[in-house]
Amino acid sequence: MRLTVRGTGTAVLGVLMLGVGLWWRYPGMAAFGLALTALVVASVISVLVASPLSVSRTVRPRTVPRLARCNGRLELSAVGRWPVALDAVDVVAGVPISVDVPLLEAGAVEAVDYAIPTERRGVFDVGPLTLRRKGLAGLAQARTVLGEVVQVRVVPRVLPVRGLPSGARRGQVGADERVERGGTDLVGLREYVPGDDLRRLHWATSARTGTLMIREDADPARPHLAVLLDDSTTSYADPQRFEEAVEVAASLITSALEQGHPVRLLTSSGGTDLEEQQDSARILSALADLELRDVDGRPTVPVRDLDVVAVVSGTSVPALVLEAGRAACGVVLVVDEQRPVSAAGSVLVISGGRAEDLVDSWNAVVAR
Repeated sequence: MRLTVRGTGTAVLGVLMLGVGLWWRYPGMAAFGLALTALVVASVISVLVASPLSVSRTVRPRTVPRLARCNGRLELSAVGRWPVALDAVDVVAGVPISVDVPLLEAGAVEAVDYAIPTERRGVFDVGPLTLRRKGLAGLAQARTVLGEVVQVRVVPRVLPVRGLPSGARRGQVGADERVERGGTDLVGLREYVPGDDLRRLHWATSARTGTLMIREDADPARPHLAVLLDDSTTSYADPQRFEEAVEVAASLITSALEQGHPVRLLTSSGGTDLEEQQDSARILSALADLELRDVDGRPTVPVRDLDVVAVVSGTSVPALVLEAGRAACGVVLVVDEQRPVSAAGSVLVISGGRAEDLVDSWNAVVAR
């Protein structure tokens, strides 16, 4: 328990007025000073004998898309005979947030919801929560710290993407060969695992290596998508453009996985290289933590992922355009002012100032 700033000032003023009134024999001043001092004492007593209080705090959801709603909830119950005046302060990513708590009547149960800001992508701490019980006239308060700190992960938004271009499979000979129908084009080998169809064994390689090997053939209905996200500091004049680029990458990957296409996420720094065939959660978590870096060298997309390559950047980097040109279908999406769709050799170049603009252009020009 401690006095507030108002309570300290009131106590000092009350004592001074009481002392001066008694010293100079001013009954009115002494009485007023005594009243102020008594008010401070009453405020302290109201805090010390206040009704017992039960408090719990929850935060939901713990993983949320950027700009989506995330709530903190305080559940309070007073079990005594007196009303309780409270206020609360929660700490989100190191920034205090005030929580308005109504006067809690004796025996009442209250639930208070408050918004957790989600403008920033990444993982941040929520808590600890400080609960202040206010005394009479706000002159004294008792402070309780709920020490639980929880983490909230803000992942990129996922915008609706229509899909990938059909029939875009890179053949074994080179990027200009496309597999439009039939699944007989060999694109790779892997070791046998129990449950594999024995009809897909590659006998020549198995005999040569002494290990059972399964052939992976191109399925024209399931082209691979490789998203090469430029995370170089020099590619983005405004860091907000990188946020838009991350959301374009998240949208393309999520849509491809939902439609059954294998995906690969790579960054130009080489710090991220993830493959996924079913669930986007792991890739979205990686994108949530991604930050701009100083980048040296040129990234390379593996041959098996050169069906559809989408390069997402803040500028049209020649090395990245060349990498997209190796694919059966290469697209460069540039977070910049809106321009007409253009071509650099066989590569489509799409520009837009926001993630929504780039996705709309992809749906109109690329997906079919």
